[in-house]
Amino acid sequence: MKTLITIQHTQSVHHANGMIGGWTDWELTERGTQQAKNIGEALREEIRDQHYVMFASDLLRARQTADIIAPFLNIVPKYRKELRELHMGSATGKSVKWLQENQARPESRERVVDFRCLEDAESKRDLYTRLLLFLQEMQSSDEKNIIIVSHGGTLNMLFFLWHHDNIDDLERTAFHGMSGGVSVLKENNDGLRIIQKINDMSYMSSHSR
Repeated sequence: MKTLITIQHTQSVHHANGMIGGWTDWELTERGTQQAKNIGEALREEIRDQHYVMFASDLLRARQTADIIAPFLNIVPKYRKELRELHMGSATGKSVKWLQENQARPESRERVVDFRCLEDAESKRDLYTRLLLFLQEMQSSDEKNIIIVSHGGTLNMLFFLWHHDNIDDLERTAFHGMSGGVSVLKENNDGLRIIQKINDMSYMSSHSR
């Protein structure tokens, strides 16, 4: 049995200032910091004495989320570039409004997985490729319990990868996450992959658990 707990980073400054997240180092807000503490407390009660390892995106908002949660579980995060959000190319550091005004429009015959909002941005296929290698590493690892702290688009792709081997299926499948959402993925001894819990927001409110 292998268990993956995923955590979408908590509220970041870019959630409120109209700027693009992407490969930028936005800090957590005060609220986001408290949300991460609540997640840490809730997970401590839930997994108790089980041994876990933690991997996190190296972008600041995910690092801060991981750094707050990890001490509750007595673990030290390992930061990985593969867990970064979708790269927005030349839109990095710009506003959502700028992107809306300057992004390309998908052509009628262009596949969703190959569309790039800007010429130098990542496509979903690019994200799929870098995340697939990371997931394969996790599956072949001797570690049975793994926590992953990352971003909405990246984790949505991870959920897709958990149940699909063919990138073409992405044309008909989509997930949507929220900051602070906690999900639990399991693989049993027969290789059956299960999404036990997806984007559970209650972890951010410690009193509700």
